[in-house]
Amino acid sequence: MSRRRPSLVSPIVRAQNAAIGFLTRPFKWFSPQKRFIIVFTLFVFVTTLLLANPFSRVSLDTYKEGEVVRKTIYAPTDIAGIDTTETERRRVEAMQSVRPIFTHDLSRADRLVQSFRQVWTELKQKSESRGPNVDGLKWPGEGGVDTARVFARRGFKENDLDDLTRILREANGALIYDDNDEKRLKEDITLVDLQTPNTSIDISTPQSRMTAHSVALQRLRSRIVRLKGWTTDEKEAVVPALLSLVRPNVTYDEPATLNAREVAAARALPAAISLKRNQVIAREGDTVTTKVLAELAALRAYGRNERPWRSLIGLFFLVASIYWVAWEFVDHRSTAISLGLSKRRAFALVGSAMIVQTLLLRIGFTLADFTSGQSMHAPFNDPMLWSFAIPFASAALLIAMLADTQLALITGLFTGLFAGLLAPNGMMMALYAVISSSVAIYGIGRYRERQSVTVAGLLVGVVNALMAIALLAYAQQALPLSALIIAMGCGVAGGMLTTVFTSGGLPINESLFGILTDVKLLELSNADLPVLGQLALRAPGTNQHSHAVGQLSEEACRAIGANPLLARIGALYHDIGKTAAPEYFVENQMGENPHDRLRPSQSAKIITSHVSYGIKLAKEIGLPKRIADFIPQHHGTRTLHFFLRKAQAQATDGEVIDDTEFRYQGPKPQFKEAAIMMLADSCEAAARSLARPDPESIRSIVSKIVDAIVSDGQLDECDITMRELTTLKESMIISLTAIYHARVDYPGFNPPSSDSMAALIHDTEDRGVTYNKPSEIPISKGGEVEDEAVSHGIVKR
Repeated sequence: MSRRRPSLVSPIVRAQNAAIGFLTRPFKWFSPQKRFIIVFTLFVFVTTLLLANPFSRVSLDTYKEGEVVRKTIYAPTDIAGIDTTETERRRVEAMQSVRPIFTHDLSRADRLVQSFRQVWTELKQKSESRGPNVDGLKWPGEGGVDTARVFARRGFKENDLDDLTRILREANGALIYDDNDEKRLKEDITLVDLQTPNTSIDISTPQSRMTAHSVALQRLRSRIVRLKGWTTDEKEAVVPALLSLVRPNVTYDEPATLNAREVAAARALPAAISLKRNQVIAREGDTVTTKVLAELAALRAYGRNERPWRSLIGLFFLVASIYWVAWEFVDHRSTAISLGLSKRRAFALVGSAMIVQTLLLRIGFTLADFTSGQSMHAPFNDPMLWSFAIPFASAALLIAMLADTQLALITGLFTGLFAGLLAPNGMMMALYAVISSSVAIYGIGRYRERQSVTVAGLLVGVVNALMAIALLAYAQQALPLSALIIAMGCGVAGGMLTTVFTSGGLPINESLFGILTDVKLLELSNADLPVLGQLALRAPGTNQHSHAVGQLSEEACRAIGANPLLARIGALYHDIGKTAAPEYFVENQMGENPHDRLRPSQSAKIITSHVSYGIKLAKEIGLPKRIADFIPQHHGTRTLHFFLRKAQAQATDGEVIDDTEFRYQGPKPQFKEAAIMMLADSCEAAARSLARPDPESIRSIVSKIVDAIVSDGQLDECDITMRELTTLKESMIISLTAIYHARVDYPGFNPPSSDSMAALIHDTEDRGVTYNKPSEIPISKGGEVEDEAVSHGIVKR
């Protein structure tokens, strides 16, 4: 039954890898150039939306007349607006200046008299045709039969007709208005004659010059009562007929009045407001007046109506320019590729950090405005004080810990500009943000432990508190004790929030961008990790060799200024592929050599396969690419020279040996730490093979290995110089001499020489083959020690 290999990947790592693969999958559909354009455009678009705010430099506070201004309000630019309140007052005033329009029907009295005469004549003719019989006669309209009978009994006399028409004409001769229009006649009016509508007259105190309809009826009744020769019953019978013929001849013309008032309102000149850039609209503590309210309304109208599209387009190009400068800086000046962070990944890191920082700025300024708006008393109503708590340095600190100070500084400068665009007092907040970011960048050393973020946050908080006081003093604001406490407290809070957001973003960005920080490297050195545990358990000799190579590489990196921690951690993982078949590698062998029973091609395949298996295992456990690169690159494209020569010696006549079966697939070392690893790996293996590694022997084999590796062209693709190679050679000689120096014999003490002790020593220290002379060590033309090609039957002691 086969033994199942233990899982070396935790569920969290598997889930993390799956999430990253899902998020990055759409980008794999495009070419690298198109992916860059998409990401660049996305950064610009999102940042523009976050910064786009028509009220970014305009007070958002709402005031009522008589309230106290909570902070000084400036005009952000030249604004030519309209005082809507004053303009509306002028319109109302213009409309009120238009008098109500009444029409006068001067011919109405004649028409009514003519109508009375016509009915009189018709009724008279009917009465004459019937003789003394008055039955069936009826006055049309009011009065009816009674009025007709009275006129018939009186014989339709012409004198009666003249008297009645005279009374009727006198009653309708006055300016009669409807009683419902009485309230409109309390003010001056304009009277228009219907006969000549283009002419009009203005009448003052019209009620004194006109007669109400009800009054005209009463006057008509009194005239009828004074008729001579008429009985009382006859008068009462005639009254209804005549009263119905007295009607208003002055009528309110509502459409004409409304039209005239609209014309007057349209002609009213608007009240213009002219504000100059940085003009003080109201100072903190001033009383809000009608003029202040009008100017604030002009600011809001300017933000709503004039700026949005024009401002948005301009802002888009400004943001695009900033991101373009950031890319050019990354492309030409940044050194952020030292840990495998490519230029485009570095730009993506900076862009994503700037977007998150802009989001924090937007939320922070909104909360500051909201908090200040909840209080009417200084200094709690000053949003500038609360703005000091915004974590301005989060993005810069994140980039400083993940990449380098150059990228961090440019990030801090650009996010400071964004803060200036969002803040009402833009210049001061931009300065505050840049200084806070600079302190975060240069106030800490290398990122070797998680608490470095906390230390940086504390330092930022202290400087923020001092800067807050300085800015308040520069702004010539009052500095009561309460304002100082709030400003300093918010500054310290900003530092603490910087720690919080940076700490949260570090592991996310480490995984998302594959960045190797010192903390990440130190975490990878944990011996409790499954892959390192399996290496120590299954291949103890390889594990010991890895630690020795790591120590050797670390010292060599320090000598030339490379990354010592990266080299040491890379050494721990460079041979993890040997866990598949550890007994086939000399450092793990304690007895016979398995390769003695194999054909050279089989041996070569097993040995070279530890590289391919190591790459597969590194991908499976989610090992960072920079660490995984050590696995193939520390062997380069070297040939298993002794196995190849052995195969050629065993070949039959006419058999051609393909040397590609005996060559590592590479690539050659691409960076200094990988080159150092190649040198250290061979030098450590050779020094370990010496029976008595004295300084002369170590110097001899180190020189031989370095010269062989250089001659084989394995360092051609690495940016290492000859001067650095000389330094590396001396460093490795010193380190190997210190590690494998001969033991001093102590007087009076003889080491035990029993077989059991010899076996113990052989088991723990003398794995593989040892040689008495450096010239006996099987070093290939590529500078690699091939102990596996040597049969243990001819071990040289």
